[in-house]
Order: sequence, then C-alpha cells, then structure tokens
Amino acid sequence: MKNIRAAVAELHAELVRYGLVVWTAGNVSGRVPGEDLFVIKPSGVSYDELTPENMVVCDLDGNLVEGEHAPSSDTAAHAYVYRNLPEVGGVVHTHSTYASAWAARGEAIPCVLTAMADEFGGEIPVGPFALIGDDSIGQGIVETLKGHRSKAVLMQNHGVFTIGKDAKAAVKAAVMCEDVARTVHVARQLGDPLPIAQDDIDRLYDRYQNVYGQRSPR
Repeated sequence: MKNIRAAVAELHAELVRYGLVVWTAGNVSGRVPGEDLFVIKPSGVSYDELTPENMVVCDLDGNLVEGEHAPSSDTAAHAYVYRNLPEVGGVVHTHSTYASAWAARGEAIPCVLTAMADEFGGEIPVGPFALIGDDSIGQGIVETLKGHRSKAVLMQNHGVFTIGKDAKAAVKAAVMCEDVARTVHVARQLGDPLPIAQDDIDRLYDRYQNVYGQRSPR
C-alpha cells in the first residue's frame, strides 16, 4: 500500500510536467495489487501539496477506506473502470488542451501517425457525453474501450481518460494522447492527413507492444 501511495502521488507531477493539467483538475489512480482497493488523488488539493500520506484509498465501489481527505470527484468513474476491467491497474483523467478540443467536437483522432499505431493500435475513440457525480462517465469509458486497443478515450465535451496495466502506463497514455492530438490538429491545418493502412497499423502495434524496448531474457 505504501508503495502505491508513493507512486500515485509522484505520478501527478508528470501531469504538470507535460502540461496536461491546470489548477487542481485531473487525477491519477492506481489499483492496489491483490486487493479490491485503489489509491487516488484527494479532491481539490493542489499538485505541489500532494504527498503519499494525503493520497486516499477507496474500495471498488468508490467508498473511502483510508485517508483524511475526500477523494477526487472522479472517483466513481475510476471505481467503475476497476470493477469492470480487471486487467486495468491505473486510470488517469486530464483536460489536456488539444485532446479536449477533439472531445469538444465529439471527434475521434484518426490514426495517421506511426506513434498512434504503436501506442493506441488505431484511432483514439470518442465516448458519450456524461455528467460528473455518479458512475455514468465510468460506464462510457468501459463501453468505449472494452474490446478496443486504444488505452485512451475522449469523453465528449469533457476530456481524456486513459487506462494502463499500472498507473505509470496510464500516465504515459495520457502524455501520448495529448502529443498526437496536437500533431494531428496541426496536420489538419495544412491539409488532409494521410491514413495508415490497417495492415500496417496492426504490424506497428504488434512490434511496439511485443518487440520494442528492453526485454527480459527468457
């Protein structure tokens, strides 16, 4: 538990570092391995005040289990994702500028960059409009991403939610989502971006997921 608290607290600094959040908006959560619990940012606490000690622990129904602060206002959405996608170990939410601009238009980001094929395996889809406060947002995230290779969803008129095998992977997906959203936006100002053939997307995704980087010897 202590390690997860520390990791989740530290990862919020990456959201600030990459310019994905302003003020206290946005959050990271991480599932506690082997338990039906997750750690999430407290509501309304500024990023420079976050510590492992003031992270909060919730059960998979979003109920506060441990901590002196109220959990993030997005807790119900995170909890719904953890309940319904057991392979997910981390969830991130941001209102990053370019990705949220696509969300405001209700438009998926087309897969026109090899980096998108690598990380997301295709387009970054749009999820339905949903009001904050209950698990409606979580339902939209799960409905959109279940069976989809993308680790990011643009919730219409709202912002970005990303998932990953752990909190760090979900943060990476949020960083990459904003990066490609910006690049594809710029490309569209210059003309029509060229699509990548599905077979090539599949090859790129397979290579990045299974070959790229350092691999442990078997």
